[in-house]
Amino acid sequence: MFQKLGLDISDEQIQQLQNNIENIDFQKAAEEEKKTRHDVMAHIHVFAEQCPLAAPIIHLGATSCDIVDNADLIILKNGFEILLPKIVQCIKLISQFAENTKDQPTLGFTHLQPAQLTTVGKRACLWLQELLISEEAIVDAKKKLKFRGIKGTTGTQASFLRLFNGDYEKVKQLDKLVTQEANFQESYPITGQTYPRLVDVTVVSALAIFGAALHKMCTDLRLLASLNEISEPIEETQIGSSAMAYKQNPMRSERCCSISRYLMNLVNNPLNTAAVQWFERTLDDSANRRLTLSEAFLAADSVVRIVQNIFQGIRIYPEVINRHIQEEMPFMATENIIIAVVKHGGDRQVCHEKIRTMSAEVKTEIKENGYENRLIEKIKTDPYFKNILHELPSILDATTFVGCASLQVTEYIENYVQPVLKKYSNISDGSFVTLNL
Repeated sequence: MFQKLGLDISDEQIQQLQNNIENIDFQKAAEEEKKTRHDVMAHIHVFAEQCPLAAPIIHLGATSCDIVDNADLIILKNGFEILLPKIVQCIKLISQFAENTKDQPTLGFTHLQPAQLTTVGKRACLWLQELLISEEAIVDAKKKLKFRGIKGTTGTQASFLRLFNGDYEKVKQLDKLVTQEANFQESYPITGQTYPRLVDVTVVSALAIFGAALHKMCTDLRLLASLNEISEPIEETQIGSSAMAYKQNPMRSERCCSISRYLMNLVNNPLNTAAVQWFERTLDDSANRRLTLSEAFLAADSVVRIVQNIFQGIRIYPEVINRHIQEEMPFMATENIIIAVVKHGGDRQVCHEKIRTMSAEVKTEIKENGYENRLIEKIKTDPYFKNILHELPSILDATTFVGCASLQVTEYIENYVQPVLKKYSNISDGSFVTLNL
């Protein structure tokens, strides 16, 4: 770039640099860093020994962040590009699960108490929607990444202005050419020594949003596993406990929650780092960023692989699900029973009071004596309800309590999930892995 803009750099110097670009002596660079206590200068010294002809121009006019910060931004962008197809493979697997289970009624819960029925597939669409929000957040963070560009020590480009003898247009052109060469559309127009550290907040926040989505989903899976309604893949030789031989723990979902929680908490690091950048820059960002940024991507990659594995072998147990429905169905059906009585000439308030009294008695029996739910039996033996007894089978049909759930699943997958999957249709299934986790 410098040569193109008129600086006195020979083809031989450039060729020597290109010939040694992959010839990195890491051991020697490490030894040099012990002496210099500076990572970039250590590599520059070693590189200069390998390229003696080009040594005088290596790092000319630049500061470390012209190298390291730009490299970090390339790494962040590449990290998103590696992660996104894996997220979309999870979306694909969960959407298939939702489609396959869209008609299976199941207890809905609010406050962790039984509520109106939903379907297994509809609940899976709650997970899908949060994954789509996560995908959108990550795509948005990736799109907003800019290059630091060539800005110099405090962002003023003073050294480059001197190199180009005061020609500001050439300084701007250098910044533009380097940015384009790195496959970025633009650079941050204003920087100190570093690119704005709030950029790291947007990066880790997007990954933390993804972590929160998976944590919520895997918490649901853990709760459903405790109800025996659903299970992760279970190996024939899998041991759940060293003491309790019968245990089949949802260890994959537990691991996902554990790592996701770690990922979610990482966002405090870039927030604090951005907040304490004094003036043009202070170096207490460096070590923290090297840990936080890398670990955020590694954590996100770990949980996405675990979720892939779960949904490659997830199972539901309709008989258990239906049993739980039937335990609560008498209470859920009371409003429909009242409506049926009124249609046969009954008084809504009288019917309501009868059912309220019966329900209170039944709940006492369940809680204090461990009885099964006998509300329907009480209704059948009460002459007041004789006109609607023939309707009870249809009133108690679980499929009539799920509303539009099945249709919502079909429409959601078609209108929202499929367009996201199509965006990545040209990506190889290399991100779709079979794992033993």
